[in-house]
Amino acid sequence: MLHTVAKLHYEAEMSQVDIARRLGVSTATISRLLQRARAEGIVRIEVLDLATPEGITTQLVEGLHLRDAAVIETPAAGALTALAAPLGALLKQAELTAGSVVAIGWGRAIREVIQAGLPRIPGVLTVAATGGMQQQAPHFQINEFVRLAAEEFGGTPHFIHAPYLPSSELREVFLGDAAIRDSVALWDRTDVAIVGIGLPHAINPPEASAATLSEQALFHAAGDVIRHYFDAEGTLIPWEGEGRMIAMSPAQLRAVPLSIGVAASPEKAMAIIGAVRAGLINALVTDTKTAQAILEALLPR
Repeated sequence: MLHTVAKLHYEAEMSQVDIARRLGVSTATISRLLQRARAEGIVRIEVLDLATPEGITTQLVEGLHLRDAAVIETPAAGALTALAAPLGALLKQAELTAGSVVAIGWGRAIREVIQAGLPRIPGVLTVAATGGMQQQAPHFQINEFVRLAAEEFGGTPHFIHAPYLPSSELREVFLGDAAIRDSVALWDRTDVAIVGIGLPHAINPPEASAATLSEQALFHAAGDVIRHYFDAEGTLIPWEGEGRMIAMSPAQLRAVPLSIGVAASPEKAMAIIGAVRAGLINALVTDTKTAQAILEALLPR
């Protein structure tokens, strides 16, 4: 009878009164039987320890050896937009002042967090972390991101009116332009970089990433940061266009005191891990689902 009473109460969700009526016994008897079922291990009641964003943040920082991280509970909708608030908190902690340089990358996450709003930090200089792209997709409009970020900070934008992947000859011409040269010079004194993390092309179709044929051939890449590709172990993967790019170099990104990757997708777990191991980011803003996928990927196999 112990098993029957337990199943009726805990699985069928019948009240003790209804069970007593069905079995023709008193409610006091049903109560005693339920207590015995728990005492004898027939019924186990467990209160789960739910992982909090704060606890997951600590695990991420320790597991990836990050300088900093911010994790939010995964919202029902608008996950990328929701990352704006924790990004703003990291920017405030960075103690940026007038004259500090913030390099801006491209991507959907970057577009969403900038449109959602950045904290007021008057006098900050914003600069594109890479040249532009002849694409109408809104997440590639990097100079617009730079302009809007400067407007929200209360700072000054520095644009790069040049393609990210010119020919070798044109690259030198573009870098010889005074305005572009001055903007590019800011890369060596960048205080904070805000960059997206790209999916591998096996997952992200070429029309979404605007990848060249040479980039599409990098089937073993885990992801990229402003077109610097790497595998899951963080080893950079050279490709045909690497030397022609007008973009912050891996060495320049590694030299940035706070290089923040902004991403929210469990699919990007290995790309994020690779970006950290490559030294292209040392801080992360993400959501709990993505963070848990990262932590699971870090577990020994």
